[in-house]
Amino acid sequence: MNIKAVLVSLSLFVLSESVLSAEPNPSPVEERVQALLAQMTLEEKVGQMTQIDFSVVSVANGQDAENPVDQAKLDDAIFNHHVGSILNTPTTPNNRAQPIEKWRNITQSIRDTAARSRLKIPVIYGIDAIHGATYTQNSVLFPQAISMAATFNPELSFKEGEIVAREVKASGLDWNFSPVMDIGRQPLWPRLWETYGEDVHLAQILGGAFIQGHQGEDMAAADKAPTCLKHYVGYSYPLNGKDRTPAWIGERALREWFLPGFEAGVLAGAPSVMINSAEVDGIPGHANYHYLTEILRGELGFKGFTVSDWEDIIRLHTRDKLAASPREAVKMAVMAGVDMSMVPFNFSFYDLLLDLAKSGEVPLSRIDEAVARILRVKFQTGLFERTEPALPVAGYFATAEAVEVNRQAAREAIVLAKNDNRMLPLSKTASILVTGPTANLLSVMNGGWTITWQGASEELYPKQYPTLLQAIQRKTSGRVTFVGGQRFSDEINIEQAVNEARKHDVVVLALGEKPYTETEGNIDTLALDPVQLQLARAIFEIGKPVVLVTFGGRPRIITEIADKARAVVLGFLPGMEGGAALADILFGDVNPSGKLPISYPRAVNDITPYDHKPIEAYETNQYRPLYPFGHGLSYTRFETSGLSVKPAQIKAGDSVEVSVKVKNTGTRTGKETVLVYLNDIAASVSRPVKQLKAFEKVELQPGEQKTLHFTLTAQAMSFIGLNMRRVVEPGDFKVMVGDESVPFSVLPN
Repeated sequence: MNIKAVLVSLSLFVLSESVLSAEPNPSPVEERVQALLAQMTLEEKVGQMTQIDFSVVSVANGQDAENPVDQAKLDDAIFNHHVGSILNTPTTPNNRAQPIEKWRNITQSIRDTAARSRLKIPVIYGIDAIHGATYTQNSVLFPQAISMAATFNPELSFKEGEIVAREVKASGLDWNFSPVMDIGRQPLWPRLWETYGEDVHLAQILGGAFIQGHQGEDMAAADKAPTCLKHYVGYSYPLNGKDRTPAWIGERALREWFLPGFEAGVLAGAPSVMINSAEVDGIPGHANYHYLTEILRGELGFKGFTVSDWEDIIRLHTRDKLAASPREAVKMAVMAGVDMSMVPFNFSFYDLLLDLAKSGEVPLSRIDEAVARILRVKFQTGLFERTEPALPVAGYFATAEAVEVNRQAAREAIVLAKNDNRMLPLSKTASILVTGPTANLLSVMNGGWTITWQGASEELYPKQYPTLLQAIQRKTSGRVTFVGGQRFSDEINIEQAVNEARKHDVVVLALGEKPYTETEGNIDTLALDPVQLQLARAIFEIGKPVVLVTFGGRPRIITEIADKARAVVLGFLPGMEGGAALADILFGDVNPSGKLPISYPRAVNDITPYDHKPIEAYETNQYRPLYPFGHGLSYTRFETSGLSVKPAQIKAGDSVEVSVKVKNTGTRTGKETVLVYLNDIAASVSRPVKQLKAFEKVELQPGEQKTLHFTLTAQAMSFIGLNMRRVVEPGDFKVMVGDESVPFSVLPN
């Protein structure tokens, strides 16, 4: 697939209400769906809407069995309850990566059993492969989404999608619960790192490229697999920052910032959507007819199926107190637009929905609608034609090419935030003290959903990948001393660290967060752990030059120590290759090119995104982050000049052409991302001071100059107007690149 064509299609998308057309003549797939649906009993239909955890069909102690399938339980699930989907690992609740042959045995047993059912409808097996085949041992695990966003490189995201799909399919699995297309604008939220950051356009492009790489032109291809957009919609913006707590999002903000990522995912062809586990404006995601049916279906034109998140239909009764009974919860969710229920530990959804359908409380037409959507995806992804794993292991799993792409992604994901007096690169003969809780762990560079659910089981990580400490030791001939522990929580001897620092030329101080995800990652403050600050203050006290390195999924507040450090490197979650990549940058073997996909806050309560409103930077209010969105230094220098916008006047609906020169004025080859911002100077609804509308990453030799060209369409100039519809209003606009800005005007039609 041509990646440039993919990016053009994603950057030019328009509101689906303007592009939806009448249904075409029935396709061969649609004919097969309807023919199969006509043969199905009510029980078989309700079963297709039921998704169970693997533990329901597993033997006891499934972790220890070569094939942990309990055949009698699987027969019951498929022959008596007709389940449409299974998810997760054989080790719930302590999810754990499995050998690839074990996965192939598991999924083959399920395929063989489904093939013996009356209608031979295949089961679709779903897994959270969010930065690689997470739960398959020795898979290629990429930087997490927040770090992939820092690359500003859609081609790498596209290749990641290709590789993840191949490794999922080689594992015998069918369906990937990824990517997260909600926007990461609440830094306390423990799933921030699963997003592509705070900017709408960046998330659309990076997420869309991942989907296109993962699915290709034909999801039925042996090396492609369907994706699932998460978590529709507004889940990522809880008011208090805690996971699965309420968001308060007005409809205009919802349409301006939170829906566009999902619209881009729909445009890119994602055939499934997982639903918000929490609530927005008092309505839980699983009961929100307006979001699930009127907007997702009616406006965005989504044709695939929706799946609940973990136990969330049950929670409409037990947690949300929206439904008076489990039965009412099932009725509420299905009628709101939920097509498949991640139950997950029993057949209660099946039993309750069957009863509701027989009583007429849930119309058969709604059942048929949901089942047709599920069957359609199963046909589109080739499950009916598949009798064994789609791909062999050799040549498709953990290949040299995949490892190299991952290594490049890690190198481009790391952000050099500060480099006073060219502190970096370090000399390969310098004596270095390495200290801090994140210095000698792989888990801190990978985060949650890595080998285990929380990603914290360091003993399970593959030993061939170096930690930051090990990578530094391999890179230099100088003396390297480590003062730290074997676990994140181990107490570090501060006195010993200070004494050793006095004996070395430089200190690499590695701080940050332990791995986490979901509610396990809830915190009360973005402030760095006091014990880490205590270590840092003691090190700075002796006056040695310090390189501060951070790992973690959120921007923990480092202002005090970043001001004192000679260099600051923000690692976030660069994946398995993160240690080697960061050492490459520290010693100058790689020129850093990462850019921040979020605004890095200066203080715990000073949370302002880059695309803020004018009122947020007026009088005493300021946008004053520690490091702004798009910030990232290099070992060379780049300059942009000659910004041009043509024509200077257009009619509403037309486009403008933007060109700008970028030059490497330094002495090293490097990569630079040119960011194109737009400001609507005056409008009927207050507009952000600037919004990213285009970007391109280029590699330039010393002295080399390129002219880049961008098209800003009417979509880029539009916003959600007074009537909650997307509009382009006549008036003055401003395009900004670097230090330059050029105006243009939109005339009335």
